Amino acid sequence: MIPVWLSEKDNYVPKKEKNSYVEKSIFSLIKTISIIRQNKNSEGVIYDLNPTLKVISIIVIIIAVALSRSLIDLLVMDVYVLIALILIDKRMRIRVFFRSLIFPCITLIALIPSMIYGNVYNSILIFQKIVVTILIVNILSHTTKWSEVSKALKLLFVPDIFIWIMDITIKYIVVLGEYSIDLLYALKLRAIGVTNDKYKSLTGIMGNLFVKSYKMSEELFNAMECRGFVGEYTTKVNLRLKKIDYIYLFVNVILIIFFIITVFIHLK
Repeated sequence: MIPVWLSEKDNYVPKKEKNSYVEKSIFSLIKTISIIRQNKNSEGVIYDLNPTLKVISIIVIIIAVALSRSLIDLLVMDVYVLIALILIDKRMRIRVFFRSLIFPCITLIALIPSMIYGNVYNSILIFQKIVVTILIVNILSHTTKWSEVSKALKLLFVPDIFIWIMDITIKYIVVLGEYSIDLLYALKLRAIGVTNDKYKSLTGIMGNLFVKSYKMSEELFNAMECRGFVGEYTTKVNLRLKKIDYIYLFVNVILIIFFIITVFIHLK
């Protein structure tokens, strides 16, 4: 004999609830990981440049931009950066451009009082320098592998501890990001309908993530100790230049000479 309650249809419909916080967290983590893991071997002039030459040239250009006091220099650099931006992948172009303008626009708003009191020229200089610097660094990060950047920094006698911290940070952003996505999906799948404990579970996720990162740091330390790592990086830098590298080097040398001339003219 089948009980009456067993033969009744289950018409349970969970109440609708907004999961915007969880969904936005998952989306932002996926986007961050995809940017780090994206394929940077696309076809194009910028992608074919020697990574070491690219990193060194960009560092020199950033220093020149920081020392410049001429608006003409910065306008020339704007043209240079925009040409480089056009040469990267179409999908990245718009994203790099608009993201690079967020912080400069905030800075420009903060400089409005200074511009009102007559300090317009210096305010525009600061704005231009920030725009050029952020754009050129974003182009570098989107077209060059992190491992190649580390090799170039080693060639520039950057301390090993800085390179080590950067490598480990980038690696564990990906690893812990993927682990966080799994935890958030698990929370989303188990939180059907309206549950009061959903947001309390987020603190558990943060605690679990902290414990996971602590255990992984211990495992990493033990693995590096077993392999005899003493904190020194040894790397072979690729210094073979192609035709496009010589053209790129020539353009950068012309820009630097132009910057030096204008600096001396401004000092006189």
